[in-house]
Amino acid sequence: MAEELTFRLEDFEGPLELLLTLVQKHKMDLHNIPILELIDQYTAAVASADDADPETASAFIEMAAHLVEMKSYLLLPRSEEGERMKQEFTGRLIEYDQCRRMAAQLREKAEAAPVFVRAPLQMEWDNTYDLFHSPQMLADCWQALSGRTPLVRKEPTQQQFEPLVSAPQVSVSSRVVYILRQLIAGGAQRMGQLFSRRQSRGANVATFLALLELVRGGRVTLGPEGKLTMRRGRLERTKENK
Repeated sequence: MAEELTFRLEDFEGPLELLLTLVQKHKMDLHNIPILELIDQYTAAVASADDADPETASAFIEMAAHLVEMKSYLLLPRSEEGERMKQEFTGRLIEYDQCRRMAAQLREKAEAAPVFVRAPLQMEWDNTYDLFHSPQMLADCWQALSGRTPLVRKEPTQQQFEPLVSAPQVSVSSRVVYILRQLIAGGAQRMGQLFSRRQSRGANVATFLALLELVRGGRVTLGPEGKLTMRRGRLERTKENK
């Protein structure tokens, strides 16, 4: 009579460990396991477990259901699904066995290595604030934190005024000549080509005003999508242009 395996589910870390225990007990080859025999032994062991915690037994019962399903496929002749499930199950067992062996070796090395532990050092803290500030500075900081800081108008600096004062003055008439030359030479065919970020803001504003004068005077026509057309020859004087 074969030796019976008595166990409690709490003694195993999971169903894979119980399966490996069955493999080692019956001296099975891990790479060539008699799956049907192992499934019968596993389901019988789970069914005979007494006083098992439902939360602990749920994982073992789930594995048992999976093994019964695999057994039903393996009983069919030439079942590809059964062979696939068998190979996947065997691979999981081999991988788990290797991980368990590696964990045991690491545990042995960790237990053999000397471990020195000392109590953490106690740091002495000095909460004395040793910086000096004037009373007015402390009062200003307190008002700023309270949201009662008065609004102070800051005088503009020379660096802020210098770009405005030193910027060259661009006349509208000079930009009228510039636009007409661009249209005659073919350098600009659309409105957007008359403006550039490399030019100053005053030059772009003067160019825009000059273009408005040319359109109002009828010398330039502004078409769809900003297309520019220059009228050549002498323009007739209208009441608006007089």
